[in-house]
Amino acid sequence: MNFQEKLDTIVKKNNSLVCVGLDSYVNKIPEHLKTKENAVFEFNKAIIDATHDFVCAYKPNSAFYEANGDEGIRQLKMTFDYINKTYPEVITILDAKRADIGNTNNGYVKYAFDWLNADGITLHPYLGSEAMKPFLERADKASIILCRTSNKGAGEFQDFSSAEMSLYKFVAKKVAEEWNKNGNCLMVIGATYPEELAEVRKIAGDMTFLVPGIGAQGGDVEKTVKAGLNSKGAGMIINSSRGIIFAENPREEAKKLKDEINKYR
Repeated sequence: MNFQEKLDTIVKKNNSLVCVGLDSYVNKIPEHLKTKENAVFEFNKAIIDATHDFVCAYKPNSAFYEANGDEGIRQLKMTFDYINKTYPEVITILDAKRADIGNTNNGYVKYAFDWLNADGITLHPYLGSEAMKPFLERADKASIILCRTSNKGAGEFQDFSSAEMSLYKFVAKKVAEEWNKNGNCLMVIGATYPEELAEVRKIAGDMTFLVPGIGAQGGDVEKTVKAGLNSKGAGMIINSSRGIIFAENPREEAKKLKDEINKYR
C-alpha cells in the first residue's frame, strides 16, 4: 500500500482530515510528566491514545526533538514506533523540511523512511528535482514539498513574481507536472493564505495538500476547507499542533476540529 492509498483508507475509516502536530516542547508538557524517564514520549503517547480515532495523521516536528540531543531523538523514535505498532493505519509525517544534494539526501531518506519508518517527510524544493531524486524515487513514501507556507514572512520569496507567475505557483506547477511521476508528491499550503490555497488547487488538480496554520496560527477552517478540497471532497491533511496537544482536553479539541472541517466538506 502506497502513501495515498493508506491516507485514503484512514480518511474514510475515521471520516477525518485532521492531523495532530506533535510539537512537544518539553517545557510545556504537564508537570506530572516531567519527572518520568521518557517524559516527552509519555506525553505524546497520551495525546495519540486520546485522539487516534479522530485523525488521519500525526506530524512530529523534528526540531522539538533535536533540541534535546540524543535523548530527544530517542523519544522521537519511540513516538514513531508507538504509532506504527499501535495504530498502524494512521499516517506518520516527519516535519523536518530537509533539502540537500543527492548524496546527503540519501542519508535523510534512510533516517526518515527506514529508521523512523515515517510515511512522509516535508522537503524544500530549492535544490531542484535532481537533488530530490532519492526522496522522489521512494514511490511508497510521500515527498511533501513546501509551496506556500503558513508563516508571516512567507511572501518574502514565495510572492516573488516574474512576467508569468509568482514563485509559489511555479513550484506548484513544477511539482504537479514534473516531480509527481510516482504519484507520491504532496505540497505544503498554509491555511493562513486561503486565496493562494485555492490558486494552487487549480494548478495541482486532486493532489493532496498538507495544510498547517489552523489553531494557534489563526487559519480559518471554513475558508481553508472551501478553498482546498479536491474533486473528491478530500485532498487535505489539515494540521493543528498547539491548539490540540496543549489543550485542557486534547480529545475534545481533536473531535471539535474534525467536526468543524466535516461541516464544510
